Parts: sequence; C-alpha cells; structure tokens
Amino acid sequence: MYRLFPLSYLANSTLYFERIRHLPAPVMLDSGKPSGQYGRYDIIAADPVAQLSYQDRLTDISTALTKQQLSGNPFTHLQNLFNQYQLSCPSPHQADIKALPFCGGILGYFAYDLGRSLESLPEQTISDIDLPDMHVGIYGWAVIVDHQQQTAALMTTPLIDETEAAAVLQQLNSAPIKQTGDFNLSAPFTSNMSEAEYHASLTRINDYIHSGDCYQVNFAQRFSSGYQGDPWQAYKYLREHAPTPYSAYIETNHGAILSHSPEQFLEVRHSRVTTKPIKGTRPRGDNPALDAQLKLALHDSEKDRSENLMIVDLMRNDISKVCEHGTVRVPKLFAVESYANVHHLVSTITGKLAADKSPIELLEHSFPGGSITGAPKIRAMEIIEELEPHRRSVYCGSIGYLSFSGQIDTSITIRTLICQKGQIHCWAGGGIIADSDIADEYQETYNKVNNLLNALEKTMK
Repeated sequence: MYRLFPLSYLANSTLYFERIRHLPAPVMLDSGKPSGQYGRYDIIAADPVAQLSYQDRLTDISTALTKQQLSGNPFTHLQNLFNQYQLSCPSPHQADIKALPFCGGILGYFAYDLGRSLESLPEQTISDIDLPDMHVGIYGWAVIVDHQQQTAALMTTPLIDETEAAAVLQQLNSAPIKQTGDFNLSAPFTSNMSEAEYHASLTRINDYIHSGDCYQVNFAQRFSSGYQGDPWQAYKYLREHAPTPYSAYIETNHGAILSHSPEQFLEVRHSRVTTKPIKGTRPRGDNPALDAQLKLALHDSEKDRSENLMIVDLMRNDISKVCEHGTVRVPKLFAVESYANVHHLVSTITGKLAADKSPIELLEHSFPGGSITGAPKIRAMEIIEELEPHRRSVYCGSIGYLSFSGQIDTSITIRTLICQKGQIHCWAGGGIIADSDIADEYQETYNKVNNLLNALEKTMK
C-alpha cells in the first residue's frame, strides 16, 4: 500500500537530500523555492528498485537480482519497464497521496542525443562526454516538499515494505550531515569556438535559411573548465544565484548533472498536456526603469515573436500526434517571465492526451524539444550536427518524472552543467532566424549563463 509519513518542513530542502545522498542513484528535482518566483514542489529520491540506461544503441535494465541488455527502441523498453512496476503500484486511492505530484515511478534524464534513437542523423561532432543518452530509475519512495503549503512528507509505494520505510525515515530524521567537501574551478571557462568561428557558423545558418532549408536553428556554444572537489557544493552555490523552477541535481556512476532550467518541456496532469517553449531573451536591467524597458522591448519585439511563433507551431504539431483531434490550443502567446538574470518570452500550448496514448509516447513523439532544435526539426538537427563542434549530451535534453498516477512533468535542460572526470561543461545557445543579428545573438549566449559561469569562477583559488 501507499503510505505518507509527515516530516518537518525545511525551506532549504537540500538538507533532506544530503541525508540520503549516500544511497544509490540520488536525485533532486528542485523548484528553486523559497527564493524563486515560480515552482512549488521539490522531489527527492534515491535507491531505485530498477534502473534503465541507453547507450551505444543498447538499453541496459538492472535490478537487485537481474540484468538484461536489449536492442531496439529505448522508449518501448522504458514503457514496458514502467508498465511492469505500475502493475504493483496502481494509481493510489488515498486523497492525500493522489494530491502529490509524484507517487513513485520514473525519475531521471533524457539526453539530447537520445534523439539519435528516433532519427537517422549524421555523426560529425566530437563525443567526449561519457554519459548514457538516457538514465532513469524506478523509485519506490520519495520526499515531497510543498513550499506553498509549507509541508514535507516521505511517500512510500507498495514496492517498499515497512522495514525499508522505517530505515529511510530514520535517515531523514537524523541530525544534519556535515558537508565537508569543497568545489574549486581550476581556470576560467573557455568556449569551444572563437567569436570568429561563431560568426562563421551563424553566417552558414543564415545561408541555409535563405536557401529554404530551414526557418530557425538553435545554435549553441560550450564553455568548459577543469575542477576539483564535490559537484554538489557547486550546485548548492549556483542555486543561490539562479533560483529556477525546473532545477535538478542528478548523480550517476558516470558523472553529475547540475541543471538550473527555467523551461518546462512536457506536463500531463489528468490527461491535460502542457508545454511551455521559451524563445526570446533580454538581460535584466541594473535598475527598475531599465529593467522594465528591457522587458517591454522583449514583449514588443517582432523578431522574438517570430522566433517564438515558429516553435509554437512546431510544438503544436508534435503534441497533436498523441492528443485528441481538435483539442490543441495556445492559451498564452508571448508572455514574459522574469528570472534572476534574464527576461524570457514564453508561450503555453495545451491539449488532451488521447485515451490510447501514454505520456511516454508523448515524450517520444516530441523529443527533443522544438525550442532547442529549430524548425523544421530534423533539418535543424542536421545543421546543428554540422556546425557545433561537440555533442550536446544532456544539454537540451530533458529531466523529470513519470508518476505511477500517470502524471508527468519534465524540463528542457538549458542552463545545465555536467561534471565528469574533472571537467565541467556548460552550454548556451539561441534560436537563429532570418532577422537575427549575429553580434546580438553572440552576446545573448553570455547573458543566459554569465550568472552561472561568473559565480563558479569565484571559486578559483
């Protein structure tokens, strides 16, 4: 049965994560509260009963007792794994459990390069990050922190017996674990392209657009450095500088993912599908008058509206593949959302998931998100592969959950860093259209991540 064990509410829920971080495959989905403007729930879990990863065209599934390796569509294997465990954990009937966003199920990430399992793409870029293209777990318990109601609780599913639940509860109620680790960047971040190379790539994209190959291409540069110490300390440091509603920290045997994303990819709640692509950015002003001026300029920008509308049309088409005919709507077009360092132009698209379709099928048919590819999607991805020097890995993929209750919520992993083998990587990009100014686009990439890069560079000794 499902159980709910009340915990003390902690505004800083990282303290709960630190008490279970030593367990296998810890993950924290972080709303950025209480300092963030958006978001509500934090979800913290560890020690999954099963794990699935996809790499080199093979899907590995492991439990405490079994291991198997499968070829074929990884989304199909993900669906089968979820169905297998959902049989043991049907949607809960208790009102307090049903009200939770996550009632056990899948937590993990889906890398941008997972798109190669769905489409035949060229392989021209350097692949120097050894992370699986998908890594998720089936989690039988989770800590749910509700910052709106200021409550916290341990939720356990039928996969967890009373003894296991008691052990987790004891760890969560133990004294705070003193964090002795440190994090230090070894050198300033450097890009994987010069400004001249960036300009040359955007000129090439402009040629493709004017020749009719595409309408928009999301082009990114990567910033890298060496580091020593604990990536978790870097994540905590960054979350103070960039509170965002779709933040996450994921630790795997391959490396750590530090995501500070403001962008929702796909949500399904009571069969209602929502996606909120971001396209259009302005920096925050250093005084209220300038900040308001920049916000208004973004809202009124024909170029940014055009860029946003292209992706709205693409996402409408993607979710229409699994939504009931005639249900796809755009209730919000060109809304401005403001974050610590930038204003963003955000649109909201909704639909009703067809009765014979699943949230995993929605994810498959929409992946990767159109806001970080361009339009048309496949041609834009081919151009990205041609012009970006390195594979994106988790950047521009997705992080999130699929609950046994049928609810799914995922991010687009922009503003996301990867720590692996003593190297830390961070990306920034933007949508390039016919009206794009190359110098403005180049500066925009820095506007998006300067608060992350500058903060970490302060850790250099």
